[in-house]
Amino acid sequence: MKPSVLQYLKLFLLFAFGGVTTVHVPDQDVLASLHKLHVDGHFSFSDVSTAAQDFGNLSSFMPAAVLHPGSVDDIATTVRHVFLRGEHSTLTVAARGHGHSLRGQCQAAGGIIIKMESLQTARMQVHSGASPYVDASGGELWINVLHETFKYGLAPKSWTDYLHLTIGGTLSNAGVSGQTFRHGPQISNVKELEIVTGRGDIFTCSPEKNSDLFHAALGGLGQFGIITRARIALEPAPNMVRWIRVLYSDFTSFTEDQEMLISAERTFDYIEGFVIINRTGILNNWRSSFNPQDPVWASQFESDGRVLFCLEMTKNYNPDEADNMEQMSATSSSWIGCIPLRSN
Repeated sequence: MKPSVLQYLKLFLLFAFGGVTTVHVPDQDVLASLHKLHVDGHFSFSDVSTAAQDFGNLSSFMPAAVLHPGSVDDIATTVRHVFLRGEHSTLTVAARGHGHSLRGQCQAAGGIIIKMESLQTARMQVHSGASPYVDASGGELWINVLHETFKYGLAPKSWTDYLHLTIGGTLSNAGVSGQTFRHGPQISNVKELEIVTGRGDIFTCSPEKNSDLFHAALGGLGQFGIITRARIALEPAPNMVRWIRVLYSDFTSFTEDQEMLISAERTFDYIEGFVIINRTGILNNWRSSFNPQDPVWASQFESDGRVLFCLEMTKNYNPDEADNMEQMSATSSSWIGCIPLRSN
């Protein structure tokens, strides 16, 4: 019997969107061995389907179990258990933060998922002084770090645009944002790490102590260990911030201005560029982020359906500098070759 047109269509959609779903029958020996492990937290064996998804929505690998760690020792015990099964074992383990991987990197087919957000460690510790820093769990969200450090008038030097990501997750990649041109990515602003290695050992490392492991784990995509704690450099948080977006229809002007601003001695504190495809009303919908009284100059573009380029910039300032900031915003169009969209 020949395949129907519908069957061909389903196959086409599967390959076109890259979706792969794999269901593994849990190894009873694996499940029994995990039941015997002594942990402060607990394992889940039945409700594990959410751990078979990630942000990319391209792959779905069902794990055998999910560890909800009650301590760093739980993670070390579990990883050591996997390691001791030997090189011929197919049992794998993966750390999962908020599940923002794209191709199933935070999944483990028939293996063990470590739910890092469940890690119960000591409360975040903020240390002020000449070189301020915060100690936080690898499973902590950046938004929570920001809220805690704000209480002390401090903030991380560099963070990602989307703050609902875990510390361990972004430090295992790089953590790039609009502050990167000034402070480097997030991995350039870490003073110390606590890591569980692939053998299940717990190490504290820094540029001076176990430095090879420290530099390998930062941006190492989780292949050199699981980050369970990070000491992150802080700086004084700004009192006020001027937020400016400028819009381009010409890519060359867009990139030239971005390079000029990044290399200038006196410039903004945050600079980031991105690309949009304008749809009907999308520019006006941006108004929700700004003061309704702000002018809209984007009407100079006949841009519906076109690719546009946007520079997003911020400048930190104190309340007594408000008049200077107003003047800077008003004259920005004269020294940037673009059309200002709005400022706030």
